Amino acid sequence: MKFQYKEEHPFEKRRSEGDKIRRKYPDRVPVIVEKAPKARIGDLDKKKYLVPSDLTVGQFYFLIRKRIHLRPEDALFFIVNNVIPPTSATMGSLYQVRDEHTGLLTAATCRQCRVATSC
Repeated sequence: MKFQYKEEHPFEKRRSEGDKIRRKYPDRVPVIVEKAPKARIGDLDKKKYLVPSDLTVGQFYFLIRKRIHLRPEDALFFIVNNVIPPTSATMGSLYQVRDEHTGLLTAATCRQCRVATSC
């Protein structure tokens, strides 16, 4: 999946920003969240989040659901490194296995996911 944030900001700038954030907030994870291209969900009011590393993916789902005003019966999925992570995983553990070394964790959101087709 192509991330707009990655296309708008060169690798060196993303890495510099990620390193700066991690030095200032070592116990937090910088996360970039974007809507998958064909996702039919509300727009997020912001793309950048700084979350505690011990926050679970399930708790992060709750935070994002509130921001896009998603109904409880509507499903929401995150894709990180072309995988839907388990809700019990911590954001810190996802950060450790991120696909690039910019210091930023990138995730896509969608309502109905097919990982191979990026939603």
